[in-house]
Amino acid sequence: MYHQPVLKNRRTLLERAEKFISEIYFTDCNLRGRLYGDACPLESISSSLSQQRIPFLEAVKQNFEPYQVGDTFGPTWWTCWFKVSLRIPDSWRGKQVHLSWESDGEAMVWRDEQPVQGLTKEGEKTSYILTECLKDDEPHSISLYVELACNSLFGAGQGSMIAAPDPDRKYSVQKAELVVFKSDVRELLTDLEMLVDMVKLLGEGEQRGYQALFTANEMVNLCEPTNPSSFPAARSLAQKFFSQRNGESQHTVHAMGHCHIDSAWLWPYEETIRKCARSWVTVIRLMEKNPHMVFTCSQAQQFDWVKSWYPGLFSQIQHFVKKGQFIPVGGTWVEMDGNLPSGESMVRQFLEGQRFFKKEFGNYCKEFWLPDTFGYSAQLPQLMQSSGITRFLTQKLSWNLVNTFPHNTFFWEGLDGSQVLTHFPPGNSYEMKGKVEDLVNTVKNNKDKGRANHSAALFGFGDGGGGPTQLMLDRLDRVQDTDGLPRVQMSSPNRLFSELEADSSLLCTWTGELFLELHNGTYTTQAQIKLGNRQCETLLHDVEVASSLALCLDKTFQYPSEPLQILWSTATSVAVLNTLPWERTEVLPLTGGAPDHHQPCLGTIADYTNLGTPYQIFMFSPSTCFNGYGYNIGGVTEIQCWSHTHSHTHSENETVLSLSLCSREAISHGCSGNQFVLFDDVPLYWDAWDVMDYHLQTRKPVVEVVSPVQIASPGGLRGSVTFTLRISDKSTITQEIILDAMCPYIKFNTQVEWFESHKFLKVEFPVRVRSPNATYEIQFGHLQRPTHRNTSWDWARFESMVLVQQHSFNNRIVDCSFIFLLKRLRAPKSPDANADMGSHQFTYAVMPHTGTFQEASVIQWAYNLNNPLRLIDHAPGSHIVAWSAFSVSAAAVILETVKQVVSTPCCCFQPLNPLLIRPLLSCDLLERVDPSRPAPITASGISISFSPFQIVSLLLYLK
Repeated sequence: MYHQPVLKNRRTLLERAEKFISEIYFTDCNLRGRLYGDACPLESISSSLSQQRIPFLEAVKQNFEPYQVGDTFGPTWWTCWFKVSLRIPDSWRGKQVHLSWESDGEAMVWRDEQPVQGLTKEGEKTSYILTECLKDDEPHSISLYVELACNSLFGAGQGSMIAAPDPDRKYSVQKAELVVFKSDVRELLTDLEMLVDMVKLLGEGEQRGYQALFTANEMVNLCEPTNPSSFPAARSLAQKFFSQRNGESQHTVHAMGHCHIDSAWLWPYEETIRKCARSWVTVIRLMEKNPHMVFTCSQAQQFDWVKSWYPGLFSQIQHFVKKGQFIPVGGTWVEMDGNLPSGESMVRQFLEGQRFFKKEFGNYCKEFWLPDTFGYSAQLPQLMQSSGITRFLTQKLSWNLVNTFPHNTFFWEGLDGSQVLTHFPPGNSYEMKGKVEDLVNTVKNNKDKGRANHSAALFGFGDGGGGPTQLMLDRLDRVQDTDGLPRVQMSSPNRLFSELEADSSLLCTWTGELFLELHNGTYTTQAQIKLGNRQCETLLHDVEVASSLALCLDKTFQYPSEPLQILWSTATSVAVLNTLPWERTEVLPLTGGAPDHHQPCLGTIADYTNLGTPYQIFMFSPSTCFNGYGYNIGGVTEIQCWSHTHSHTHSENETVLSLSLCSREAISHGCSGNQFVLFDDVPLYWDAWDVMDYHLQTRKPVVEVVSPVQIASPGGLRGSVTFTLRISDKSTITQEIILDAMCPYIKFNTQVEWFESHKFLKVEFPVRVRSPNATYEIQFGHLQRPTHRNTSWDWARFESMVLVQQHSFNNRIVDCSFIFLLKRLRAPKSPDANADMGSHQFTYAVMPHTGTFQEASVIQWAYNLNNPLRLIDHAPGSHIVAWSAFSVSAAAVILETVKQVVSTPCCCFQPLNPLLIRPLLSCDLLERVDPSRPAPITASGISISFSPFQIVSLLLYLK
């Protein structure tokens, strides 16, 4: 075919190619309009609506009524099951036939009693392949079921994704029919799409971009949409273009299918189970068709759900794990928060996660996988290393609001000096689509050019699930090694990190925490859930200690291993899930099966009979060096709480005007401590997630007194005062300020009736201290953050300024729930319109002291506040044994956890009073023996050496 050479008008040629593949323009005559051929209706379709999520075998027994496409059903969170009967026309022999299905909700196709395909319009999955090439011996008449969830990929927000869900929303099926799919049209469309994107992304200054432009234009000239015989010539032009190779220095992109699924975000966690099934069964279908495909998948909890609910699918997953295509990653039970959980909770994440992956798939994970969390504790590298993990992948720091993190591939050094090789995919996404833009950004955004020549590209729909599509795979196949773009290879995390490790000599090191400069409001929102989590951590700790010691005293005691494992593994979330954690909470008896005359304890049992009713003190606090009583390490010598007036009108409120220790004043001159303040709290977008710096300009002290200061306890062992303040016409604060004998801190027991909207309640303690840094406790350690705003990095941490320290005089604020201290309550309205509304009880404390916080035993006192003594009535006539099971000689060491190991190997025993035990060598966090770290017995006990911030685990064997 002859034609004149085209003019070099980039815009017209580019738009011509775009219109030729457009889904909107000229579909009556362009190539896109020929993607599907003949269509025919289904033979029949009927439906059955269920309020509950029911198993398949129960669903098919329901009453099904005729359904017409377009009819509505619902409401939100219900399930509609469809029974579909179809017959493929004989005339479609040799053609690829799809069930075309478009609906508002997330659907799953069931065939022969097994899930076979996820269907989600938002996830670009709107058809199920009935046959790749219809043959005479294939079934032409088929019956299917479609399970449709009345929610979209991102929940059911009213008006926007993160808005509160619309409980009355209705859903419908917009299309349900049989269609002939033209794969040759799809191949040509993919060629042109990739060429057009290269033109756009490479820009006018790149020769390769112009080559892509003219190739696309020539293809449009050759291709006649109504004449498939013209397609091969057009495709050959594309193949010639894509076959032009790169040089050896080109960056390599390791493409990995991925499907990040939040265990519960904008939907109930039961829906997460179905999201996993819908997403992963679709991945299995893709692997069957694409043997080179690799898919990475984390979160043992989600695997466990699928194993329980969809055992057939789980068996298929195990098969593809063995083939090396379906790759479990992460090593933790869920992708947990990186700041809030206690140290022991993080340990259990790795222990339970790694145990599951080893049991079900035969291997421990080598990589910690945490793409979407809101900050990273400086203790994570040590926890990783002690759990058999030396590699880390995440992505969220690319969301920083102020500063751009300076690395994509680097060594992350933790609090104790442990290092892990860390990679942030430079494309700044864990849900790429295999497009040219993803590949260009991977190279352009790479902060370590010249240091690292390999990067990950995680492709597939995520957050709400969905995963990869065939189109994404086809896009990546086109550009495996084409000039102008980085090399692309389907890869595994192990292959990526092995390449990075092999050439890591020039990589930089980042020391300390990885601080996310966004989503810092998440540590206050849904306070009751966070308080419940902390209380559960404490209860589980105490049950494990008590049960371990009960087993020491009575070998017939049944250690509650299985219930404890289930409780540690139980996840919680927000919004519609608020009631679920409490419904699932179990209280295990602390005394278990131990005889009445031998109650187990950690620390000293004391019998106090001179105060009335006899009771015992069970000290489960890890700070065992206090031996039951604690001691005065200075103490608060004077506190003044004062109000100018006792009227119920606006006034100077009940605040702490003076707080002195050893005749030295702690409160700043002219200021008041314990000052409640209210701020406006309207972020830019992420309502429940974000707190913006400008909220600090809206400070309003809470000053209206409802009930003035009154003495609640006049003195003796305890002195306290109470008062009530009005926050607004809807909200109040009632507080008791407590001074206990022999206690160095002041407690503030607080109850808030909270019914605000987009407000933020805090409490201030302006202290007479000058220091450029503040010390913050984290899991198994502490670190410093700046108290100034000299740089943008300092300023971006505006929502973490709480504790201040000066070497000779300090103030420590101790909080009952370890949420960022002094941030008390927020009132966002989406995605949960009722978040935090209602009654809240919490306790915080302030501890002025001299010397360093180590010398003042601040950490031990904080443990005592958060793990109070348990008072348990004992039966009359029962025998009380004073017994200290453990003591620690070094004040810098905290005994954190005592528990039964997962499995106990045989060994010899050596006596060590009061128990017959033999300390074996130290172990890692997976309870595997570490021969390089001996723990010898001496006459006084077990001798262990510690390096700074080191976590040590010991195996003790009972005879």
